[in-house]
Amino acid sequence: MDKDNDTVKKFFPPGFIILVVSLVILFIGGAFFLDFLGKKGKFSLTDITRAEKISGLKFTRKEKKMMQDNLRSNLEDYEEIRKISLPNGIPPALHFYPLPSLYKPASAERNPTPVRESWNIPLSDSPESLAFAPVTKLAFLMKSRKITSLQLTKIYLERLKKYGPQLKCVITLTEEKALEQARRADKEMAAGIYRGPLHGIPWGAKDLLATKGIRTTWGAEPYKGQVFDMDATVVQRLEEAGAVLVAKLTMGALAMGDVWFGGRTRSPWNLERGSSGSSAGSASATAAGLVAFGIGTETWGSIVSPCTRCGTTGLRPTFGRVSRNGAMALSWSMDKIGPICRTVEDCALVFNAIYGPDGKDLTVMDLPFEWNPDLPVSKLRVGYLKKAFERDYRTKNHDQKSLDVVRSLGVKLIPLELPELPVRSLSFILNVEAAAAFDELTRSGRDDLLVRQEKGAWPNIFRQARFIPAVEYIQANRLRTLLMTQMAEKMKKLDVYMAPSFGGSNLLLTNLTGHPAVVVPNGFEKNGNPTSITFIGDLFEEAKVLRLAMAFQEATEFHQKHPPLK
Repeated sequence: MDKDNDTVKKFFPPGFIILVVSLVILFIGGAFFLDFLGKKGKFSLTDITRAEKISGLKFTRKEKKMMQDNLRSNLEDYEEIRKISLPNGIPPALHFYPLPSLYKPASAERNPTPVRESWNIPLSDSPESLAFAPVTKLAFLMKSRKITSLQLTKIYLERLKKYGPQLKCVITLTEEKALEQARRADKEMAAGIYRGPLHGIPWGAKDLLATKGIRTTWGAEPYKGQVFDMDATVVQRLEEAGAVLVAKLTMGALAMGDVWFGGRTRSPWNLERGSSGSSAGSASATAAGLVAFGIGTETWGSIVSPCTRCGTTGLRPTFGRVSRNGAMALSWSMDKIGPICRTVEDCALVFNAIYGPDGKDLTVMDLPFEWNPDLPVSKLRVGYLKKAFERDYRTKNHDQKSLDVVRSLGVKLIPLELPELPVRSLSFILNVEAAAAFDELTRSGRDDLLVRQEKGAWPNIFRQARFIPAVEYIQANRLRTLLMTQMAEKMKKLDVYMAPSFGGSNLLLTNLTGHPAVVVPNGFEKNGNPTSITFIGDLFEEAKVLRLAMAFQEATEFHQKHPPLK
């Protein structure tokens, strides 16, 4: 027995045994400690590993560590939502439409949009003056045959080739298609066929809109060779209006930010600055005079933000106004398509061409758009977010002057406060729907191909969203119903209200409730970067919010300034 002990000691010295025992105790103790932290709100890797088994997924250790904070944040959101009492009768903000995709709804009569032909201005010899002209002026020149679509298209194609690489705002130049469409437009107008104010006008599409035979990359490496055998409804309608597609423009990968597989899209006002996103290329190209107008989309700021950064004007229509058929889905209950232009009136012209049901996107309502550019703004009931404007923030001086401009138009501003509900805690609605939209990407592991791979990027958001319980998603949508109801009550007394473009809950809130917004430039900072102000309208009242925003724009000159490209 003593000999055996001696043998053990020879091969396993006492110090080694103590070390091994200590490591075992430390390992076991560490596991218990991590579990303790998990119970206190910091999810341990062990917790995530156990949850993986329930969901049938497998993540790497690095991916689990990245999502820990997000999961804790989700829990905090659940707790905020649970503080609100939801009576049994409150349904979720989800709607089932028992209609087949081949259903053909009757459309509201689409009346011609009034175009003020007040452009009795001599045509400049400078192509640049045409490149930066608003659609309203270009339409007048085109209709009166002072310019041709082919001439204008070649001007924009040349500028796209010259400045596109500098701004990184172009994914695909559609030159062959554009020249064909331009020649057809000129031939039709020469024969007396006039399709309306967009006839012969070159435009650019955010690269989430399907274009038949032309790649549609969604700005993301896994899809950069993707080609559809169809045109999105918006693309079809603009072609029917005679518009000329000159480029597929950049977007942040899968509709986030301004980083795509080819780099970061730049603001033409400051090449050291990104154009923001996700409608990054549409705003940048429009501001730089590379297209007459662009089409963007918004789920949570993707029209408002790049328009602000690039000094353009954008319309985010009411949810259910423009068909998303053929557009990349990110959030089925929040995605909206709208124009990015140089003026408010241009937005009205483009919107009139693209709104209305198509029998494919069954969320689209069949309601008219009654645009009246001569409506007296003094008749509008206009509110403003008093507390939001009173807080201390960087662009406060510009926003205060914007309020003064609107008052000078004969408008009495009415103080307004938004519903006091935990709006930020509802943001995971978007994450859940986005994770479902890109379920296959996550499960295949091809999400590693996306350029951005940090905590706040899509790959991590998609992964952590897999751990959001279905019950919490439904509860969040029930609270969203309360939010929509309370907003409806507040808007009974208003036609439009003004809000700072950023800060507070307004941007997320109105994207959740589906209200339309118009964002316009309202000044420049000392460093030359543009700023903006936002006008919010009641549901399906784009005409009124556009009218007030146009009156503001005509009382200022910020939209007439152009970036100093070289």
